[in-house]
Amino acid sequence: MYQINFSNPIHIYFIGIGGISMSGLAEILLSEGFRISGSDRTPSSLTDALTERGGAVHYGQKEENITSDIDLIVYTSAIRPDNPEMTAAARLHIPTLTRAQLLGQMMKNYKVPIAISGTHGKTTTTSMISEILLEHKVDPTLSIGGIYKPIGGNIRVGSSEYFVTEACEYTNSFLSFFPKIGIILNIEEDHLDFFKDLQDIRNSFSKFAKLLPEDGTLIINGDIDHYEEITQGLDCRVITYGSSPDHDYHPTDITYDASGCPSFHLMRPNGKDDVFSLHVPGQHNVYNAVAAIALTDLLGIPVQTTAGALLSYTGTDRRFEYKGTVNGVTVIDDYAHHPTEITATLQAALNYPHKTIWCVFQPHTYTRTKDFLSDFAKALSLADEIVLADIYAAREKDTLGISSRTLQAEIEKLGHRCYYFPTFSEIETFLSENCTKGDLLITMGAGDIVKVGDDLLQK
Repeated sequence: MYQINFSNPIHIYFIGIGGISMSGLAEILLSEGFRISGSDRTPSSLTDALTERGGAVHYGQKEENITSDIDLIVYTSAIRPDNPEMTAAARLHIPTLTRAQLLGQMMKNYKVPIAISGTHGKTTTTSMISEILLEHKVDPTLSIGGIYKPIGGNIRVGSSEYFVTEACEYTNSFLSFFPKIGIILNIEEDHLDFFKDLQDIRNSFSKFAKLLPEDGTLIINGDIDHYEEITQGLDCRVITYGSSPDHDYHPTDITYDASGCPSFHLMRPNGKDDVFSLHVPGQHNVYNAVAAIALTDLLGIPVQTTAGALLSYTGTDRRFEYKGTVNGVTVIDDYAHHPTEITATLQAALNYPHKTIWCVFQPHTYTRTKDFLSDFAKALSLADEIVLADIYAAREKDTLGISSRTLQAEIEKLGHRCYYFPTFSEIETFLSENCTKGDLLITMGAGDIVKVGDDLLQK
């Protein structure tokens, strides 16, 4: 595999440079003195930012874009082998790396690379950790899976030994990484278009844990079923957290304020009982915070700094994000697109001021809807009123005979009323006519359902 060395900058070409993740990596490499070029379909704010920093961007993926002075080609899983730029790279014998492989190679250039993994909670926990490191003024480099307002995007280029990134298990991307510290938040069934089953997923997380060096550390949620199977045979240090006093870190006495934001006592390995308060709602965020605290304790960050940063943390875009109020109805947007995430969000909503909880859900991919049909129905039934939009296909085509009407029928089988509308405009009209002052309206899903709330707020 091609090795990336920050002491030896080269010319790297990104196929699909305008993607949020690819543009972020390109930005880091530009700051390290690399010559960066690439291609994308259309201009965007991300490509404009790269050109302003000295990158070169071609619009349209053409064979002639690939020249012999390019040392390395980087591409995403969306790029097919017959892509004209890939075929040109092969003809010119230019080495290639996937986006994940490049990220792994970049991690090797930092003394303390930290990778946060798990089926759920990666973006929130990564941004919590980022908030703490920024408060501690250690100047970290950050790669976050969502828009984090304090850094004005998803990437921050720092000059210290710390590099913090999310580690996604889909297509086993995280197995290309080289972390010094790894976090595993949870392990559940997801991405079953790639993984065979839960055991297959667990095997991948076990391989991820084994990437840690002997002088590294794994922080793992001890509430994961048989977590010892993941940690068995590891040479690195293992720190556990979870709901049981048997773990190194566990929260107690969880209470909620009027906005559903929790405070809790945290029992720690040194026997200390410290109190932490959060400015984001939900019990799931307690455990995200505990994982972050375990890490910052490991890094020697004072507890006062950690506590202050967590209290200041207000979330990332699309994670129980307050959008505004229209006619007395509070509008929240959330990225939840898995039954566990939906359950966590709606349970958080129960502690949030509301008269009626409306959940407007856009299922994400046909395979996920089919695989978790009954689980989706049970999770969504935590809301008082459910409205479904059409499935957001993402990378898939409809070959399974599954639709939002299928999910509607499954919800109604549970004795719960559920509405379905094929267009956003119909949904918006229905909500305008039926939501009343004091209601809580949550738009939910990984697609473009956020537009519904945005449109209502603009009317």
